[in-house]
Amino acid sequence: MQRVLILGAGGHAQVVADILLRVHDAGTNWKPVGFLDDDSALAETVILGLPVLGSIAQLDEFDHDAVIVAIGDDRTRARIFESVRARGEQIVNAIHPAAVLAPDVRLGEGVMICAGVVVNTGTVIGDNVILNTSCTVDHHNHIGNHAHIAPGVHLGGDVTIGEGTLIGIGATVIPQRTVGAWSVIGAGSVVSKDIPAHATAVGMPARVIQTARS
Repeated sequence: MQRVLILGAGGHAQVVADILLRVHDAGTNWKPVGFLDDDSALAETVILGLPVLGSIAQLDEFDHDAVIVAIGDDRTRARIFESVRARGEQIVNAIHPAAVLAPDVRLGEGVMICAGVVVNTGTVIGDNVILNTSCTVDHHNHIGNHAHIAPGVHLGGDVTIGEGTLIGIGATVIPQRTVGAWSVIGAGSVVSKDIPAHATAVGMPARVIQTARS
């Protein structure tokens, strides 16, 4: 058995824990053994049968073989992911048994793929990416590190999603479009034109309503 610590214990982390428990029951060697979370109110509680052992800063105090960063906010997840990778931690993926991935899909480290997700041929998924419940990623997509594709999103073929970008619930990106790094696409929006980096875009079609510095 390979022991996995889940960094985070909120709602997203609990979904990750459920995935890891399911794949362990299906016969993989990876087994979650507990959560680490900086919310002191969660200390010594038990979630899905797994203890909240302490804070993320206490990682070295607990025996483990690997970790997964399970925090919904992209910037926080990216910061912690890069920190634990720099320490040489082994970082695992959490892929629900009910997800469908083409055989040639390339996955980075620390990827979380929920139930009902479909990822088609030729797609490259970066590190620390969330593909949330029942989203679809068509052929030859490229999804950058730390991005979050929310539940029910549909990405057409040859779409590029930049690092750290959030595509909101139920949004659609039509084929051959690019959404720049650290952008936010509002829930239900339809991206029919390229979206620049550090932008917030909403609507049908999606229009940029705000830009921010990197």
